[in-house]
Amino acid sequence: MDISTLGESLLTPLASALSSVLFFEVSGFPLIVVWLMAAAVFFTVYLRGVNFRLLPHSFAIITRKSTTEANSERTGEVSPLQAMLSAVSATVGLGSIAGVSVAVAMGGPGAIFWIVVIGLLGMATKFAEVTLSMQYRKIAPDGKIEGGPIQYLHDGFKERGLGWLGRVLAYMFALFCLGGSFGGGNMFQSNQTVKILVNEFPSMADDAWMFSAGFALIVGLVLFGSIKRIAKVAEAVAPLKGIVYLACAIVIVGANIDALPDALSSIFHGAFTADAAQGGFLGMLIISFKRALFANEAGLGSAPIAHAAAQVDEPAREGTLALVEPLFTAFIALLTGLMVTVTGAYKGASIEDGVLIAADAFASVSPWFTIMLAVNVFLFAYGTTIGWSYYGEIAWTHLFGRRGLKFYYVLYTVACFVGGISHFGVVLELSDLFILGMAIPNIAALYLLRRQIRDAMDRYIGKMIITW
Repeated sequence: MDISTLGESLLTPLASALSSVLFFEVSGFPLIVVWLMAAAVFFTVYLRGVNFRLLPHSFAIITRKSTTEANSERTGEVSPLQAMLSAVSATVGLGSIAGVSVAVAMGGPGAIFWIVVIGLLGMATKFAEVTLSMQYRKIAPDGKIEGGPIQYLHDGFKERGLGWLGRVLAYMFALFCLGGSFGGGNMFQSNQTVKILVNEFPSMADDAWMFSAGFALIVGLVLFGSIKRIAKVAEAVAPLKGIVYLACAIVIVGANIDALPDALSSIFHGAFTADAAQGGFLGMLIISFKRALFANEAGLGSAPIAHAAAQVDEPAREGTLALVEPLFTAFIALLTGLMVTVTGAYKGASIEDGVLIAADAFASVSPWFTIMLAVNVFLFAYGTTIGWSYYGEIAWTHLFGRRGLKFYYVLYTVACFVGGISHFGVVLELSDLFILGMAIPNIAALYLLRRQIRDAMDRYIGKMIITW
């Protein structure tokens, strides 16, 4: 079999089977997307606008030196800032570049508006899940911190006499999380990295598998580390990849500043018109919601796993710190959308183009400028893949125990390679199925334990004497 078709032959049947099971639709709208969006709106209201009220305090925490210093008397393995950067590094991946570019290509510029709105609402969901994770985390016999949805599904439901349901949902979350680590956290990233590298070195098009193998190798080198090593990599990569990409996007928008007024007009007009997308208004909303939720991961339960290792004893403090993650993702998505709109790079593009849509926008400045995008793509993809390896490790441990972790590392490395040689459409569908599926059990726990989340928020506000 031709190696270039190996990935597709392995993934297509799996994606088709899962799609028929997970993506139930009502009038063409996936219920899983409704599930996530309803939670974002609910917690924005229930937590009294925490996504905006505590945001200034979140920035204050980030800028304080104490957040970067470990405190041996506090529970945790890494500093709060490192935990946040680990989550950012895993969250802010190519979904903010390739995913948003595809959303604009398939849904029109109006998709940008909804992606940003969803990001802002998702801040409340992120606060809720991270705060809850901090309340239920435990210290394992080997000293490792165990936290995230698996813990609060298991223990939170047990406290309410629903232990059997909590165990079922915890296993359900672990299965989806493991699949998500292989899909969106891994294959999606390697696929787009290989695509941009082939774009830069067209002579290697017939040997693209070599790029895929190389990316898999450098990911495998980190897998035998721990959250501490991942946190150190994230602390270095997360700020760099964000700063470099934002600078490049601003340069591109600036170089096309004359087109900015028309671009903004098309975004706002397209956000509320039925002809803005190939599938009409509903089609645009579905595309926007999927890509936004995939990009910011709010409500999926991934970030709470990383935050659980933070050296902080006040749950809502870590939840407050997590507010910046969806905001940062929304800002990157906005710049990506503006970039591909002002340059017209999205016109005539297809889902298979992925990151190459952004590459066309970069090329509008200068042909060599696409090298900067290749660097950005690598940094985004590597940071996300490393971060998601930890999420997958936690899920694997819950399902199979720690004895088989080396086998998981091998599978994760192989998935990097397979993703790099597969067709993007198949990888994207499989990634959506697993990652969005994580929200089913996770959000169920947030609803059940919502009072604890709000009580923790109110207690923290009172303790810090924060006034509005």
